[in-house]
Amino acid sequence: MLNALEQFAPLPLQESWDNAGLQVGLTEAEVSGALLCLDVNEQIIDEAIAKGCNLIVSHHPLLFRGLKQISGVNDVQRTVIKAIKHDIVIISMHTNMDNARDGVNWKIAEKLGLKNIQFLSPLTNNPSPSFEAGSGVVGELCAPMAADDFVLLVKKQFGVECAMCNELLRRPIQRVAICGGAGDFLLDEALQQGADAFITGEMHYHQYFGYEQRIQICVIGHYQSEQYTSEIFRDIIAKECPEVKTYIAETNTNPIYYI
Repeated sequence: MLNALEQFAPLPLQESWDNAGLQVGLTEAEVSGALLCLDVNEQIIDEAIAKGCNLIVSHHPLLFRGLKQISGVNDVQRTVIKAIKHDIVIISMHTNMDNARDGVNWKIAEKLGLKNIQFLSPLTNNPSPSFEAGSGVVGELCAPMAADDFVLLVKKQFGVECAMCNELLRRPIQRVAICGGAGDFLLDEALQQGADAFITGEMHYHQYFGYEQRIQICVIGHYQSEQYTSEIFRDIIAKECPEVKTYIAETNTNPIYYI
């Protein structure tokens, strides 16, 4: 299973600060079922147990920094303890899946019906040269749209209650740049690539200044932008390990509430 995922998005494609790959457990165990999710917490472990899954595949790693103790004093430690107690393996595919062709950003583009998709910023020092890789994507809508209609489309496709935007563009939008998660580092690249709009999950406040009538910024939330990543995991497993039962998690792990 791990090999199938890494064949699609090799671990060397991850960013230097990341910790993708095996998080908890032994990969030799026979898979009884795989629960696919964005984040791993105690509720996700409970759902895996209830569904008879001994494997969890997440986008965001459970472990980013080393643990100096495992005593249950925080949510990460409690999650690790519960996973080990129930013999559950946890694998995470994070920025390697962000940077892979047909990965996270390609899935977002698919949900918006974009065509002529390509990497927004190809990796210049690709550690896996046999695999295409890069940050973000850029593509085109099937037909130009007014800015307000475009924002409504994005909200509908991603089920968001609100989108954070700069002032609405007073020209049609057709070329769209995308970076799931925290993508403000690609905003200027989107401009250079001639994008009319830029979609991401989160952006710093000061990044919104100075782009009025240059590009339509549309920020929809980190969780919301990457919520369909589990579909990528499902399709990889269905193709390479068709005997394994997969379940897309029903647990909503988004820690942000819109009140």
